[in-house]
This record gives sequence, C-alpha cells and structure tokens, in this order.
Amino acid sequence: MLKFLRQQRADLTNEATAIFDKAAAEQRDLTKDEAERVDAIEAALQENQKSIERAEAHQERQRALGVTAPDANEQADRRTAAQPRTGNGFASLGEQMMAIARAGIAGGNVDPRLQATDGMRAGPTGMSEGIAADGGFLVQTDFVNDLLTTAFEEDELASRVRRISIGANSNGLRANGVDETSRANGSRWGGIQAYWIGEAGLKPDSKPRFKQINMELQKLVGLCYATDELLQDTTALQSWITQAFRDEFAFQIGDAIMNGSGAGKPLGFLNSGCTIVVPKETGQMAGTVVANNILKMWSRMPPRNRRNAVWLINQEVEIQLFQLMLLVKNVSGTDNVGGLAFPQVQYQPPGTNGNQYGTLMGRPVIPVEYAAALGTAGDVVLADLSQYLAIDKGPIQEASSIHVRFIYDETCFRFVYRFNGQPLWQKPLTPYRGINTTSPFVTLGTRS
Repeated sequence: MLKFLRQQRADLTNEATAIFDKAAAEQRDLTKDEAERVDAIEAALQENQKSIERAEAHQERQRALGVTAPDANEQADRRTAAQPRTGNGFASLGEQMMAIARAGIAGGNVDPRLQATDGMRAGPTGMSEGIAADGGFLVQTDFVNDLLTTAFEEDELASRVRRISIGANSNGLRANGVDETSRANGSRWGGIQAYWIGEAGLKPDSKPRFKQINMELQKLVGLCYATDELLQDTTALQSWITQAFRDEFAFQIGDAIMNGSGAGKPLGFLNSGCTIVVPKETGQMAGTVVANNILKMWSRMPPRNRRNAVWLINQEVEIQLFQLMLLVKNVSGTDNVGGLAFPQVQYQPPGTNGNQYGTLMGRPVIPVEYAAALGTAGDVVLADLSQYLAIDKGPIQEASSIHVRFIYDETCFRFVYRFNGQPLWQKPLTPYRGINTTSPFVTLGTRS
C-alpha cells in the first residue's frame, strides 16, 4: 500500500513539475487550464499525504507489536518471488550472479538469459565503461528494483524524503517552487497578498515570486567481492549480495541526506543554508541535553511541519533523554541550567503505548548512525524530511570482472546508482510576528 501511495505522490509531483517547466521554457504564466490542473494536483497531494501518514502510522503500530501485515499487493509480490520465474528470466539474483561469473571466465559459456530479454537488458559493448567480455551484464530489472526499494524503505532518512525519478532523456531536474522566505505581508507564498477593501474599492494586485531548483544526478558506486566458494552456492550468494548491497547503499544515501557536502554528492540538510542551530544554554555542561534545548528546538520548527517532524539522534544521546524523563526540580522550582523555571519535557521511551520509537514532544525519536557524537552540533536534530527533495535514475547498473581479484579467487561485482538531493528550503523563514526564524531542519549546537 505504501509503495503505491508513494508512487502516486511521485507521479503527481512529476506532472506538476512538467507544467511549470513548460511555462518557464515558453516564458509565460500558467494558462487557466494549467493553473486549474496544478490546483487539482495540490489537492490530490494533500489527500495523498494524509493517506501515507495513516498507512505509516498503521505500519509503525504493526512493527511495535512484532506483527507484519502486508497488503494484498505485497502478499502477491512475495508469492511471486517465492515461485520460480517462468520465461527467459532468472529465478533469483544469486542464480544470475553465478551466470555472470561463469560468462566472465575465459572460454566460459554465456547464458542466453543474459542477453536482452523481458525485464532485462544486455550489457554494454564497444567503447563504454562496462566490458561485455568480462561479464558486463545488467542485473535483471526486477532484482535491482527490489534491491533499491529495500535500501530505501529500511533507511529511516531515505524512506521519508520526497523522491522523484528522472526520465530517460534527462540528466537532472529543474523545478519551479514558491520563493517564500518570510511570512510578513507581501511575502507569503512568494508575494501573494489579500486586502480588506470597501464597497467599490480598487482591488490591489499582487504577484508571486518563484525560484528554481536545479540538480544534476551524481553517481554512487559500490563494489562487492564474491569468493569462488560462495559462487558455488546460489542461495548463499543471493543472501550475501542482497545484504551487502542493501546495507552499504542505504548507509551512503542516508549519510548524504544528512551530512552531504553537495560537492559530487547530495547536499545534506545539516550543511544547507536553511538549517537553524540552537545554541547551548548559559552554563550548560559539556555533553548534556537539557529541557530548554528541546523546547527551543521545537519552537523553531514551523507549526505546519511539526506533524511530519522526527527527532534524529546519536545513540549516545538516549541516556540524556532518559535523564530528562527523570528530571526532578529542586525546592526553588528551578532547573539546573541558568536558574530558569520551565515545564518539564517528558520523554516517552520505546515501547510506551506500543510505539516502536521513543517520543519527544509527541514526535518519534530515531537513533541514526549519521548523527554527530554526543555534545557536538548534529547529535540532536529535529527534521521534517518531506522538505528534502531527492532525484534518481534507474535501473541500477551492474557489471562484473574476474580480473580485479583474480589471484584471490574472487569475482568483483560493481553496482552504479545515479542519485542526488537537497533541501527544498534555501534559508530559514522569517515569521509574521516575532523575531526567531523557523525551519524544517533544526539542530542543537555544540555543548563543550
């Protein structure tokens, strides 16, 4: 169900992007029909988001109870995967890996199923990166799609970002978005403004401003080595390749979404201009997290983004959060930081009310490897990852060679995935009233 809803969201987003791109290329405003269609898409996306949230909430409840309840489509997919494939395809990824390895041996036979067939493409020939003589064949489409889907769905960051697939004739994305950096009158929605007027009064006009998001695909490459002994066992090879590929690609994608430099890789939200850093409290001890840190971070998250927000923490921070739960005020009613009185922040540990994760301010607290060490900026992050845009282009390409590790009796498998991403926001938002800016990406500063 989630896969269908996310694909529906991607399709609607792509349609809206195409409408804006066409208008921008022709240097004109949207036509009436185009504007009505964009409004309809926006309404559909809002309903789609509600459906995704309901499905995700149900999935989290099922996981917390240790119950897996796949929908009808998922059950059908699993039944299909458990049965041998018919036609010209391979029955499993392990079986195809073994065929590729055999094809790379001098004088070895090339399995006819490695040639262009349903759900598969032949490897490159001539002047290209892949060498067909070395077993340069692309992995069967359904296998690579399963690998990629698993990598995305199992990573806590990648599974929550907006993801758009790029078409065959494009190397990147150019999308129009509303240029809103302030909620002051005349700035909302990039310049849209409504006025109160009297009878027969002149209707003032307003004009929105738009910004362009430009991204070109970057290349993520993974290498896997399989011993000759492993290549003799289809089942073992299947499990090993799947786990190695899934774990490494999921790690690299998740780390780039959070910490990427933007140079030859995605721009992580912690390195973007929109992330807000909440400084430590006066007199705060090194390596601690206090209630005021959490309250101030929460206050910098826009209200409309809070329903999608999650806390991303380094695992070492959990001890500090449990101490928040046990916090007891002294006789003067003040906290241990700065002598200021404020409400207790209640941390609910994992398992409370059947939740898979702990919660803070009602939002999930998710330990991730990519968060910084305790006490340094980035160890506690509050983020609405739906405000991060990712693009990719499939299918994943795979080639193999027996020569890279020939003297070690190992075959090298290479996976190539084209991907990029960046936050949709360029800088924090100035509020309508008040002085503190807000952003969907907020992190706690260094405490040392």
